[in-house]
Amino acid sequence: MNGLTAGLKRLLKSSKILQNKADLEYNQLVMNKKFYITTAIPYVNAAPHIGHALEFIQGDVLARFHRLLKEDVFFLSGVDENALKNVQAAEKKKIPVAEFVKENSGKFYQLKEALNLSFDDFIYTTEKRHIEGVEAFWQACRKEDIYKKKYRGLYCTGCEAFYTEKDLDQGKCPEHQCKPEIIEEENYFFRLSAYQKWLEEKISQDELKIIPQSRKNEVLAFVKRGLEDFSISRTKERAHGWGIPVPGDEKQIIYVWFDALINYISALNWSKKSQLFEKYWPADVHVIGKGISRFHAIYWPAMLQSVGLPLPKEIFVHGYVTTNGQKISKSLGNVIDPFEITKKYGIDPIRYYLLKEIPAYDDGDFSETRFKEVYNADLANGLGNLVARIAKLCEKSGLIVGKKPSDDSVKDLSPFLSKYQFDQALKFIWGKISEADHFLDENKPWLLEGEKLNSVLAKLVEEITRISFLLQPFLPQTAEKIQKQFKGPKIKSEAPLFPRIG
Repeated sequence: MNGLTAGLKRLLKSSKILQNKADLEYNQLVMNKKFYITTAIPYVNAAPHIGHALEFIQGDVLARFHRLLKEDVFFLSGVDENALKNVQAAEKKKIPVAEFVKENSGKFYQLKEALNLSFDDFIYTTEKRHIEGVEAFWQACRKEDIYKKKYRGLYCTGCEAFYTEKDLDQGKCPEHQCKPEIIEEENYFFRLSAYQKWLEEKISQDELKIIPQSRKNEVLAFVKRGLEDFSISRTKERAHGWGIPVPGDEKQIIYVWFDALINYISALNWSKKSQLFEKYWPADVHVIGKGISRFHAIYWPAMLQSVGLPLPKEIFVHGYVTTNGQKISKSLGNVIDPFEITKKYGIDPIRYYLLKEIPAYDDGDFSETRFKEVYNADLANGLGNLVARIAKLCEKSGLIVGKKPSDDSVKDLSPFLSKYQFDQALKFIWGKISEADHFLDENKPWLLEGEKLNSVLAKLVEEITRISFLLQPFLPQTAEKIQKQFKGPKIKSEAPLFPRIG
């Protein structure tokens, strides 16, 4: 019997060792899983507006979420400093281009603090690492993919792109609704036409996944209409001498979009075969606006294939923010300054509104009237009121906080955030808030005492703590405040999280 007991103990010990080893290997696997996310790099021809804020915040939510999943996250953002639009804006203000660009680039970087962003790197396309990366990329393209020819075409400076007649909307640029100018010059071209069938296959089979489906359909329709080679340089004269010169031809400047797309790998020092590049490329997702899907879903994959690099895994295409039903425009005077609006109402309320009210896949509107309605209903009367009521009851009862729930609950967001459905994720969380409110009203702890009271309050504290875990990617400051307030051992009521606004 003793021998049997000893054998059983050895077996159990061996089983426990194996289980511990399996757990360790699993944890290492999870910790080693990388997640590389990028936002687009906006032109710096003007200061940032609320539309830029949307994309930066969406990227930040994804980065924070994947960090909570214990993944190795690299979150990249930056600015495009080499555009002709930047040059024209500087000339209009009679400011040296370098000075103008530096000033506006600085404002975009300052969004990190203004919006509580957590990007790991921020690239400027006038940086040495980017210039070297672009030059190396040009030289690494297949020789037959780059050629020089004279060209005459319709050019939209707003898009920094050539259009064919069939691409125009009643003779106007579909994005900016202005008539393109006719440009004639000798440029270098990229043989995009050679990649048509290959692109169709990659996009159709989701080897390059485009989300949502409607954007995938748009890109595929564009490809199937027939791809034409595109110009990848401008004369030095037309570029006003601003930008990255073509290697071996100082009279030509590399086309801004050919240059800009390479930021996603130049930030990783790809041309130096860095560990950073080996670790994080390919990108897990490029977060971009609908106006630049053609560049990211057609030009960029073909360029990468020419150089022999893996494609990004996914491209998430979001819509635009309108203000009071109108497209954001300086001429209309409806540009909303993200610095001013967050200073006025707070960072988390603005993050909440943009993520909840702007549909994940479509355009959405921002107005202060609607913002105040959402703020008071969802934040002041919803989340804020629930937190205040529970804290007050706990303080009055003297409840001693026991064991905390696991933060594994963040995994509940995966079905939504894997599809970039920020609005649906918040709807799910606010469903939890409604359930907690219902539980509170149903059990009426203010009428209870003793063990029954403690049991109900403990359940509410557990639930509000779990809600705070779910809020971390979206409203990080608010989540932290709730967790501090409810960490115990005794809970005290504090100032309202979201005072009502008139």
